[in-house]
Amino acid sequence: MLFLVNFYYIGRNDSIFVFISPDITKIMEETLIGRIAEQETLHRALSSQGPEMVAILGRRRVGKTFLVRSVCDPNMVFEATGVQNGTLKKQLQHFNFQLNEWFGADRLDNTPPTDWLDAFHKLIAALESQAPRPNKRVLFFDELPWFDSRKSGFLEAFGLFWNSWASRKNVMVIICGSAATWMIQRVVDNKGGLHNRITQRIHLQPFTLAETEAFLRSRGAGSDRYQILHLYMALGGIPHYLAAVQPGLSAAQNIQHILFSPSGLLRNEFLRLYPALFDHAENHITAVRALAEKRRGLTRKELIASSGLTEGGNTTQLLQELEESGFISTYFPFGNGKKEKIYRLTDEYSLFYLNFVENKPTQSQEYWKTISQTQHYKTWSGYAFENICLKHVDQIKRALGISGIYTEDSAFLRQSKGELAGVQIDLLLDRKDNIVNLCELKFYNNKFNLNKADADALRQKITLFKAYTKTRKLIFLNIITTYGLIPNEHSIGLVDKSLGMDALFLDKLVG
Repeated sequence: MLFLVNFYYIGRNDSIFVFISPDITKIMEETLIGRIAEQETLHRALSSQGPEMVAILGRRRVGKTFLVRSVCDPNMVFEATGVQNGTLKKQLQHFNFQLNEWFGADRLDNTPPTDWLDAFHKLIAALESQAPRPNKRVLFFDELPWFDSRKSGFLEAFGLFWNSWASRKNVMVIICGSAATWMIQRVVDNKGGLHNRITQRIHLQPFTLAETEAFLRSRGAGSDRYQILHLYMALGGIPHYLAAVQPGLSAAQNIQHILFSPSGLLRNEFLRLYPALFDHAENHITAVRALAEKRRGLTRKELIASSGLTEGGNTTQLLQELEESGFISTYFPFGNGKKEKIYRLTDEYSLFYLNFVENKPTQSQEYWKTISQTQHYKTWSGYAFENICLKHVDQIKRALGISGIYTEDSAFLRQSKGELAGVQIDLLLDRKDNIVNLCELKFYNNKFNLNKADADALRQKITLFKAYTKTRKLIFLNIITTYGLIPNEHSIGLVDKSLGMDALFLDKLVG
């Protein structure tokens, strides 16, 4: 079955409503935008005939908790959230408070638990005291990594809880965490009591442009896609960040308020973001800073040389953590096999912060309006637009009419060699039908008019690409820009198809 992401699930049942009018601000509290595949996964687990353990991963502020509550609220019988940096004593105290909140302070044993085994024993006793229910009961453990303080024994007790009780009941246990690597290593790939216990897994991603548009319009904002594109380049698709966008203000005004005012929501978010997710976060930030300096990306060797990080397993784990949490992306350049993986910083907020916010003044109300007119911003926005295109390759392929063809997506970069000049290609779609789509990505504030110099440069790119790769595949040239291409004598016969930014806003089909 296929759904489109601009369908909205309203309320907490299986009904689907489609809103034609964008003015749905009054019901925002009950509206879950997009997340169609993720909702299907949760509903499938809710309707199964056996116990389910669902692991939800995703970076901070991406909307994991809201997703669970929106879908599972009628079935929820217990919810507990870990205490960030909390000691074992504080974790147990808070867990007891949450037991009281859900089951009442007059439950059979209200004494504070002495350890995690005792805590889960009290939870089981409280659950057993409930009257039978016809539907599956849901237990939600939010920010699971925070429960697992040093030498706490939490995971062992949690595994025993699942194996000795929950796995024999018609229950759905949802575990959630922002520290993606911890969740994968300690739970999903657990070799002990939780080995192979996960029945469903969700990795919640930031909003696409289509979901961002739906989210902003549901709040009475974001009526213009060019403005939304500017907001996305600064904030990314993080719902919590986008919720700060105020209706009636331009993208520039919102960016000034959110990122540059002393009380702006994201003025100092960068300083909190990485420490909240990673141990020894200073090393992660060092890697992020190094990648922010090289827009084409860096190989592992180049990254270590420029950042001062060491060779070995710690750096490998650090890069895995950054990639699994969605801050960096990796790709293999076309024609290099799997030998030279390129790491690239693709988190919009981090890129914007390091380029424009860090150590910048907040006094002037016109600061961002002034900066956004500079050549530095225009150059940066071209790179930011390129990143957004790379994140929306599925939408690009759909707009090109090749979504049904298997492709490998990559970039291409060669330094000059002998008589051959250097060449860089933003995006390549290497198709199994013996065709390569060479995509040129351009960010403009108007329609792009290809002149003779541009056309000659593009022809040279194609020639150099063929010379370096020795490919015999047919080459199609595509130009992807904000407002599309003006056909003229220079583009006809050269550009196979051009796309405007509307292609990036296509709903992603989910099956």
